Amino acid sequence: MNPNHASEDIPSDEPRKEAANISIAQLVADIYEAAPPAHKRSLLEHLLRPLGVLGLVALADGIFAKIRFRAGWPELHVRVEDVQNVQAGDVVKLVDYVQQVSSQSVDGLVQILAATPMMTSSAAAVLLVTILMQRARSRRVDDTGIDTFQAVTPFTGKISRT
Repeated sequence: MNPNHASEDIPSDEPRKEAANISIAQLVADIYEAAPPAHKRSLLEHLLRPLGVLGLVALADGIFAKIRFRAGWPELHVRVEDVQNVQAGDVVKLVDYVQQVSSQSVDGLVQILAATPMMTSSAAAVLLVTILMQRARSRRVDDTGIDTFQAVTPFTGKISRT
């Protein structure tokens, strides 16, 4: 049997590997760039919420620290004027930083995107949601040692898919 022939018959894992290598930060920046100002505000507010001012000062020439100071403390309300000054490259830097501080905040983007049908219509949004859901699922499996999608139901002892 020809080993090269056998490998042609087996489906490749290449698309999955390519999807895993796509930068989450770049996907968020693509979504941000295409979003209307009101949705840009909600994305920025969500991403800025877990961060302190000190870290924001060094990020993207301090643009996010300025937004945070103008938006007030502890309430955070990003102004439309501020949204106009934030570029996609700034969002990439912000998301990269947020992932270091609070990966759950980045995972929470799924809820923001799901609540806004207009934002979920882009290919970048669909890919981002898919990657974040896979990442959250693998994190749950790693933390518990049990695949939560095949958990044993406590009262019946049956395996259920949730």
